Amino acid sequence: MDKQLVDLFIKNAIAEDVGDGDHTSLSTIPAGTQGKAQLIVKEDGVLAGVELALEIFHQIDPALQVEVFLKDGAAVKVGDIAFVVAGSTHAILLAERLVLNCMQRMSGIATKTHRIVTLLKPYKTQILDTRKTTPGLRYLEKWAVKIGGGVNHRIGLYDMILIKDNHVDYAGGIANAIEAANSYLAQNHKQLDIEIEVRNLDELQQVLATGKVNRIMLDNFEPALLKEAVQLIDGRFITEASGGIVEANVADYAACGVDYISMGALTHSVKSLDLSLKAC
Repeated sequence: MDKQLVDLFIKNAIAEDVGDGDHTSLSTIPAGTQGKAQLIVKEDGVLAGVELALEIFHQIDPALQVEVFLKDGAAVKVGDIAFVVAGSTHAILLAERLVLNCMQRMSGIATKTHRIVTLLKPYKTQILDTRKTTPGLRYLEKWAVKIGGGVNHRIGLYDMILIKDNHVDYAGGIANAIEAANSYLAQNHKQLDIEIEVRNLDELQQVLATGKVNRIMLDNFEPALLKEAVQLIDGRFITEASGGIVEANVADYAACGVDYISMGALTHSVKSLDLSLKAC
């Protein structure tokens, strides 16, 4: 966990929610009231966000005590209790929605990722996330992918060179884009992997002729064409398939022998897992 990043996220999220005070709690519950609440699982899945919840509780009120029964990555079923938090009821209520919002989304992502990882067990292929994340929540969403057994792709624009179709078109072609990327890295003394996206076998042949990349992304290739492309590459570069791949057809793409499959659906349209924080 990147504590500095997480602490900043929590600080901003609390400020967004609390404004000048939780007036409902302040007006209805006497100051100093103590209580307990339990995190109840209301849907089968994979739990994620427990470690984050502990940080949220601590930042809101270090005196809150949390007894954890289920950790991140645990397979959960309806009725399970993930943890019990005890202390100031005002603090518990202030933390409630932020904890639930984060844990429900993270658990939904981890659950979906785990299902896909399970489908890919017969193959060498690993599942990757993408930059199709919720602004401000990328770290949490990619964290959830890892909890679910997936692999993080690049975190942002800064930690890898990924030459996509628009870059190729603006640069004037495959070879120009690759040469320019390598020159940029040399001139700026940077060591970053280079990946390039190809849209067809002709572009793939151009990449194979040019070289100087680490990974080739085969975008919107149907399985039969993907298999042919993987055979042409013949292990010389890391391979990644993307575009139009969903849970229902992911195994068909993995069967083509590709090293990675990237799937934006892991984060951009996932269903949150149903969880509830209730007084006990």
